[in-house]
Amino acid sequence: MNYIEVNNNQRIHLSTIPILEYDNFADVIVNFLKSDIKYHCVNYFGYLEKENIKLICCIADDSKHSINVLSSIVKSSDKLQSITPNHYAMHIFEREIHENFGIDFIEHPWLKPVRYSFNRADKNSNIANYPFYKIDSEELHEVGVGPIHAGVIEPGHFRFICNGEQILHLEIQLGYQHRGIEQLILEKKNLLQRTTIVENIAGDTVVGHTVAFAQAMESLCGFLPSEALQFERVLALEHERIAIHTGDLSAICTDVAYQLGSSVFGRLRTPVINYFQQWCGNRLAKGLIRVGKTNFQFSDNLAEKWLEVFNAYKPDFQEMCDEIFDLPSILARLEKTGTVSTETATKIGTVGMSARASNLNRDIRFSHPSGYYNKLNYMPILGKSGDVHARAKLRKDEINTSIELITKMLAKYPKHNSNEPVIGVPVADSFVISLVEGWRGEICHCAITDDKGELKMYKIKDPSLHNWLALALSVRNNEISDFPICNKSFNLSYCGHDL
Repeated sequence: MNYIEVNNNQRIHLSTIPILEYDNFADVIVNFLKSDIKYHCVNYFGYLEKENIKLICCIADDSKHSINVLSSIVKSSDKLQSITPNHYAMHIFEREIHENFGIDFIEHPWLKPVRYSFNRADKNSNIANYPFYKIDSEELHEVGVGPIHAGVIEPGHFRFICNGEQILHLEIQLGYQHRGIEQLILEKKNLLQRTTIVENIAGDTVVGHTVAFAQAMESLCGFLPSEALQFERVLALEHERIAIHTGDLSAICTDVAYQLGSSVFGRLRTPVINYFQQWCGNRLAKGLIRVGKTNFQFSDNLAEKWLEVFNAYKPDFQEMCDEIFDLPSILARLEKTGTVSTETATKIGTVGMSARASNLNRDIRFSHPSGYYNKLNYMPILGKSGDVHARAKLRKDEINTSIELITKMLAKYPKHNSNEPVIGVPVADSFVISLVEGWRGEICHCAITDDKGELKMYKIKDPSLHNWLALALSVRNNEISDFPICNKSFNLSYCGHDL
């Protein structure tokens, strides 16, 4: 067998992952990805194994709810045939492996650094001389934005090539403050320290990333979280989705100069995030998710408060949505702006709401459900047009669905037992992959232990890694004044990308 088939959050012994010669390894990946849309790469990374580099690729099968895992051992001096010409979504993974280890991927369309990480193979490669794409023409001009922005935002540089007001090309370069999150997780041996680091991967996805980390660590330890713990995590995930989507609708209104919508959605977001503070003492939900336990058990009082918040939220939310999706002046800015077709979304490997707005069904709650999601039979919401309007409307529809989902969950929810088990220690020589559908999309955490049960590899993938290219392509042939609304309609993470 060329691969091993695993389920989401299933621990396996590292030795059960087949090791293939690289050419065979690449062929298997290509054959999966070109055979059916149900396959997509959820992670592909390398790590040092003695004097070699071990490559591990994880290909999700969305129809079977499983992940196919395979590996290959190569050297940093190797020149390997690139997979990207056969499936463009692999370009970002190969660029990262090249940056980290110096491996050359032959026929890769443009093997440029992703982050300029502190531990990059080529220390002479510097972000100050990043090789931006150029077009020589007297009629065209370049517009640079960032990496220092006017607002409170992470650093990133956007380089536009324009013909007058029309955008011909946009290149996005991040990595200006590479934080070394993955390395920190390995260095810190205390579980609470590691959890705190994970909570700070992306400030708007505290629940999403921390749930993925908790599930990965619990799987390594052979620990099955109680039904009550699983319930609380799903409730927190869906609540985080409502909070961020509401804030994004406010920001979209701001970018089309609709002050009423900006103010109302901004006001509605406040009690939603304040609910997390009532639950765990932090508006971003820091401290709420813990490996193998919770310090803030859900209660009847919290259920009553949640219903109180959303009974007040729903009528104003619906009234404001009716306004913005009916006003001609707003629709003129949203419709047919920043379009990503289904074909393009599939080709470049978009995930999450960015994919679903383009009618590409990528939703872990449906394709790889785990924990309490197995009880919910969630059905994804899909858009059709792939434009700013589709991404805005998807937010509205997902908010309503999440409210309905949580309301049903609260009707009868599981309670914690007084004698719940205590988590043990990670099993040696193990591999686990944890997938979570955060509000932005597919979060993937992979963990590997050594022969003593210590973490020797921890790999994090934020959905933004897949979706930044979608933003760059969406603005082509749009006016540069439409960039802010396109950007906000995706609302991708700088820090989640810059690990």
